[in-house]
Amino acid sequence: GFSYVDLVEGLRDGRFYALKRILCHDKEDRQAALHEVEMHGLFDHPNILRLVAHCMVEKGAKHEAWLLLPYVKGGTLWREVEALREKGTFMPEQRILLILHGICRGLQAIHSKGYAHRDLKPTNVLLDEDDQPVLMDLGSMNRARIEVNSSQEAMAVQDWAAQRCTISYRAPELFTVPSQCVIDERTDIWSLGCVLYCMMFGEGPYDAIFQKGDSVALAVQNPLTLPSTTRYSAALQRLLFSMMTVSPQERPNINEILHQLEGLQPAPAGQDTTQI
Repeated sequence: GFSYVDLVEGLRDGRFYALKRILCHDKEDRQAALHEVEMHGLFDHPNILRLVAHCMVEKGAKHEAWLLLPYVKGGTLWREVEALREKGTFMPEQRILLILHGICRGLQAIHSKGYAHRDLKPTNVLLDEDDQPVLMDLGSMNRARIEVNSSQEAMAVQDWAAQRCTISYRAPELFTVPSQCVIDERTDIWSLGCVLYCMMFGEGPYDAIFQKGDSVALAVQNPLTLPSTTRYSAALQRLLFSMMTVSPQERPNINEILHQLEGLQPAPAGQDTTQI
């Protein structure tokens, strides 16, 4: 179903909250909304949006699932990227590293419980007042490891991904699912690479391809090319390329990415790049 988000104020505490109202037209929609509630319940982590309260409200023959969430003042990462682009400027490397580290910590918590987010993108990352990222929209989250043993199962996974995973941030293995394979949490690593690219260059690597109506499914099968820039260090660019490897088996896991990130040290004063 569709959802709306309202800004609401708590009568008792005077605090602002985000009220997400998910329109449920049938039993399947209600189950999907309750699945999102269940996923929130798995985590108590500073980089994953917590669920304050929830309920199911009857609206005639239909229902609305209400999810009460903290109001994060900074808005989405996408809004910040857009604001910088409109000013004709780009995010400095140190800020990218700070935000990326927090996103990775949130993903690490999700992956460590055997789940994958499946719809990581800049509009699903909120920034608090300290630039700490908070992952939201857990409705597409499911078990990380999906075993596919037939063409029928492959098509079911492919159809599910087409509905639940945003096309320009979707991993290559979800476009054409082989009849014998294992899909795992490294779909999130690809999406993480797309988010990093967006922070570096002002839009996702496949956003323009999608907007032009060209095939994203074909584009993701080709090696990534970067705009020429000396703005970012070679180490950060290497990290990006490692995430955006077409073969999921060759992509690093989230612990390996965090290890690489911790090796990226702040540059000496007067230098904009990062040293490794």
